Amino acid sequence: MAKKDFTDDLRPHPDADGAKKLASERSRSSIDTDELANHVFGSAYLERQQRVLTALEPEKIFSKANQANLSRPDRYKLGLARGKRMRQLMDKHGWDEADILMAEYLIDDLQPYHLHLSLFNSAMREQCSDDQRAYWTPKIESWEIIGAYAQTELGHGSNVRGLECQATWDQKTKEFVIHSPTLTASKWWNGTLGRTATHAVVVAQLMLPHGPSGKLVSYGPRPFIVQVRDKKTHQPPESIAVGDIGPKYGYAPMDNAYCLFDHHRVPHSALLSRYASVDPDTGAYTKPTNPASVYGSLTRGRSVIVMNARLVLARAVTVAIRYLAIRRQFRDRDDANPEGPECAVLDYSTVQIRVLPLLAATFALHYSGEAMRELYERTRSTNALDGDQAQLAELHSTSAGLKSLATDLAANGIETCRRAMGGHGFGGGTGLIQPNADYLSKPTVEGDNWMITQQAARYLLNRVEDVKKSPAGESRSRTDDNLRDYHARASTPPKSRQLSDETIAAAFEWRVSFFAFEAHRARYIQKKSWNSMLIDLYKLSRAYAQSMLVGNFYLAMRRSTLSCSTTTEVLGDLYRLFALNTMDAEAREFQKSGAVAAEVLDTLPEQVLHLMQKVRPHVVKLVDSFALPDFMLDSALGRYDGRVYEDLFNRAHRLNPLNRLTFNPDYRSDEIVMGAKDGADMLAKL
Repeated sequence: MAKKDFTDDLRPHPDADGAKKLASERSRSSIDTDELANHVFGSAYLERQQRVLTALEPEKIFSKANQANLSRPDRYKLGLARGKRMRQLMDKHGWDEADILMAEYLIDDLQPYHLHLSLFNSAMREQCSDDQRAYWTPKIESWEIIGAYAQTELGHGSNVRGLECQATWDQKTKEFVIHSPTLTASKWWNGTLGRTATHAVVVAQLMLPHGPSGKLVSYGPRPFIVQVRDKKTHQPPESIAVGDIGPKYGYAPMDNAYCLFDHHRVPHSALLSRYASVDPDTGAYTKPTNPASVYGSLTRGRSVIVMNARLVLARAVTVAIRYLAIRRQFRDRDDANPEGPECAVLDYSTVQIRVLPLLAATFALHYSGEAMRELYERTRSTNALDGDQAQLAELHSTSAGLKSLATDLAANGIETCRRAMGGHGFGGGTGLIQPNADYLSKPTVEGDNWMITQQAARYLLNRVEDVKKSPAGESRSRTDDNLRDYHARASTPPKSRQLSDETIAAAFEWRVSFFAFEAHRARYIQKKSWNSMLIDLYKLSRAYAQSMLVGNFYLAMRRSTLSCSTTTEVLGDLYRLFALNTMDAEAREFQKSGAVAAEVLDTLPEQVLHLMQKVRPHVVKLVDSFALPDFMLDSALGRYDGRVYEDLFNRAHRLNPLNRLTFNPDYRSDEIVMGAKDGADMLAKL
């Protein structure tokens, strides 16, 4: 008979009953959570999430009980096993592409197949000719081949034009020769390529003979489909060196790669030729209508990152708000009753100012993510990558500016939420250790967050140049409208003295225009060097992205068809909280630009505090509307039912594998685990 564990009968103190605390919190608000969830995600998304979740939950392979205790090699093996099972479930249940992406999101462990599903798939779809697409699509969809996207190199990332890998046309054999002339030409960081992929889209400088001398000249980076491993043996040819780069801050299951080519030959058909081609008979090059077409996959990657930032921040905010609503700490100093109850940590203004603006930012990111997706889909539907350079320029600059700001908000937001949760925020029970580590890649992947802001700033400078040359010219976008309005009224800044919802959005737009014209004057009139302006250009891009977040939030409120008046009112408060808290942080810029009067800026801290007090009764229901399943959250602190302390103890006392072993701490013995001769074995593994 098993020995009785007296801890089985213990329960939390009545004042620490999380289930009752969250039930009380939910009863305080009349927000219609289901309606708000449908407003944010749509019924199709929520139905898909529930349907896929039902298939995943019974599968033991997706259990996270011991995941954090595995070594890096074992995490890759587990990731591969999970990816295989996910694909098997796709066949079993007849899932489509959206279903399997939902499954990956819910499993919440980036599997080695991820780049096959994302960048490789989209690159092939966008860059292949019709004939190439007809040939490759069935192989991609059936997973007959597993693909990766190999663009970033050891020596170059954001600067795609600086890539060193070369693809030289051999007219005699009608082949391209893929070659890495230097060590820094090694492909690097390319996920799925390290140990999993059989094929990769390799971006290389297209080298063709030029002029009478036949000197090889680069015609710019172009994408090639290259088989990197044999489909039966899974070994690379001798002309390719490829492998995993080793441990990283996060993404333990992902096999990020190095990959070098030694005059590796591929057929003429390897050049993905939707936009550019080489005549196999003459070697003549047909260039793309839009030279920036090669950036389509990069722009899509940034667009997806912006859309996903809201879910990442929503996750951290959900955990923090649920836990902080339960956690009690100290009594109210102004309570006349010395034996009064302890305060909920979430009621402290010093906690609210860290967490509640992030809750508002989650909704701001949602509405801009939707706008970003609509813009991306619009460029695709109108074939903008083929010819509409104005629309592509807007997409490229918008994606760069928003990617930089969105990933900063999400990455910093996770850490802010963790710290706000106090001591337990440092433990594994948050469910945020892996998301925190994994998400640290986002401020640097697809372009470092400081470097890529140059793209947004350059776009704004170009638009200012056009406006100054043709003040009455045709406006191409909302940005153009704002710049023309500023150009006409620059001598009479608004200096708003009343901040209505409309004037708040207008103040953000005026600030962007002011600093865009200032940057244009510094560059084109004062002739300042680009490098000396980079810090100001970063601030310009950030102001531009903040304006988009505020503007899209404002437009979404105006278009809202929510039937619950409380929900509509609270969303308005969240809009004002996000906008005014941001304005307060950037108050000097708003004053300098003349967007808002100084005396109004002085009132912002008090207004923010008032807005947090208004939002506070509704916050638990607001995070409920994010519809994040406990299966995905894997958080003792953020679980829906509030049983925080019971779960924390269960994870420590019953699930922790370290507590199943008895150790020998006697330094005179080489024995580590009682009864196991493992001391020498441990040294051998080092």
